[in-house]
Amino acid sequence: MNALRSVLSIHPGQAASDGAGVRLTRVIGGAGIERFDPFLMLDEFGSDNPDDYIAGFPSHPHRGFETITYMLAGSMRHEDHLGNVGLLQSGGVQWMTAARGIIHSEMPEQEQGVMRGFQLWLNLPSQEKLGAPGYRDIPAAEIPRLTTAGGVEVVVIAGQFDDGQVQQSGAVQRPHTEPQLFDLHLPAGGRIAPRLVDGHRALLYVYEGELQLPSATPKTVAAGRLVRLSDEGELQLASSQGARLLLIAGKPLNEPIVQYGPFVMNSREEIEQALRDYRDGVLA
Repeated sequence: MNALRSVLSIHPGQAASDGAGVRLTRVIGGAGIERFDPFLMLDEFGSDNPDDYIAGFPSHPHRGFETITYMLAGSMRHEDHLGNVGLLQSGGVQWMTAARGIIHSEMPEQEQGVMRGFQLWLNLPSQEKLGAPGYRDIPAAEIPRLTTAGGVEVVVIAGQFDDGQVQQSGAVQRPHTEPQLFDLHLPAGGRIAPRLVDGHRALLYVYEGELQLPSATPKTVAAGRLVRLSDEGELQLASSQGARLLLIAGKPLNEPIVQYGPFVMNSREEIEQALRDYRDGVLA
């Protein structure tokens, strides 16, 4: 039996707000983001109180990375300066490549009810940071879903899923960072061993239930916790009472990361150029 991936650290999410006052939980972000390379930020938002989300995210810029928004419940409208308009609904994904620049807004399309989901920021390599921006709306019906022999439901958003018995390509494939993004629903007593590439960064975010990580010193992970795993070895997941979690993995870029708000580049000079370009109306 090969060695198992070990737990390097467990991080609780932190209460935060963004946009025009949207309340959320910041799971990745701030100091030390190099530890999560190529992932820059992960936010979880979820509330049935409209006051927590109704103000949304008015027009704002991005440069140098990709944003992936996965909606569990609710609806959000995207509009950007390139003329893209899309409605993100329950189970759907918005994949936006900011590259050299996108100015967009993300506003709720509801005045009541539950809004719940995640936004993940994925870095771009230096040679693509000033490339052409792009945008794609992926409705739930176009995202592959499967159930393993052990009864685990898998939503394959990006990359390749393989547990040794079933293989499935995700809705999105990306070069350089080669991300894998799966939403896993383990029933009580469920187990799964998704295959990951040695050398790739691997993270788990438990958003419901409780997860067990078998190892020489087994770990139990409660909801609202991010697990940072070692970069090599097999991954085995289990849950005695049931769990829902995001599995996030990708190839580190191993490049300098300089972030200033919505801009992520490789040097301070490039950040200053982004600020000038935004001020002068030539971000993209």
